[in-house]
Amino acid sequence: MSNIRVCLREQISRTYKSLIGIAVVLMAAGCASQLPSAPSNAMTDGYNYIIGPGDAVNIVVWRNPELSMTVPVRPDGKITTPLVEDLLAMGKDPSTLARDIEKALAKFIRDPVVTVIVTGFVGPYSEQVRVIGQAAKPQVLAYKQKMTLLDVMIAVGGMTDFADGNRATILRASENNKQYSVRLKDLVKRGDVSANVEMKPGDVLIIPQSWF
Repeated sequence: MSNIRVCLREQISRTYKSLIGIAVVLMAAGCASQLPSAPSNAMTDGYNYIIGPGDAVNIVVWRNPELSMTVPVRPDGKITTPLVEDLLAMGKDPSTLARDIEKALAKFIRDPVVTVIVTGFVGPYSEQVRVIGQAAKPQVLAYKQKMTLLDVMIAVGGMTDFADGNRATILRASENNKQYSVRLKDLVKRGDVSANVEMKPGDVLIIPQSWF
């Protein structure tokens, strides 16, 4: 009889712990569902690409082919070209960098005219889009104007079998780390295009694991 009581106590204890675990999961899901939905349109038309470490920039100096070349932006954000050493490129758009190179070259040649073309796109860390959690290939992506959630999911190869797509969230650094809920499962698995939203520079897409 005592053995039966012990078994009953153990079974009740296991059941109680399971119920607590389910309650925790449901509470977490409820918290996620309380987040506002990500707005469909997020970007403005005034976006300019900002150069970052790892980018390649093609510098063309008119009538001076010996000064024209493609150079990488170093990890410290600077570039080096003939007659111009350690010029900061990070955080500037191509036109601003071109004007800065012109000012530096003006010490050596008369009325330099410079054009800067970005040929390798990485962008500064602050504007890269990061995908973490249950993505097939979690990674960092260079932001592109009008990039959408669907574009991001194609780039990372979709979700794993363990993903809870409709509890995914976007952490938006440009809005003081405000969080938005997104419906990845509806978008990727069911083809519901109404779940597609625009991304912003610096967004972090978090895809949680399903508990069931």
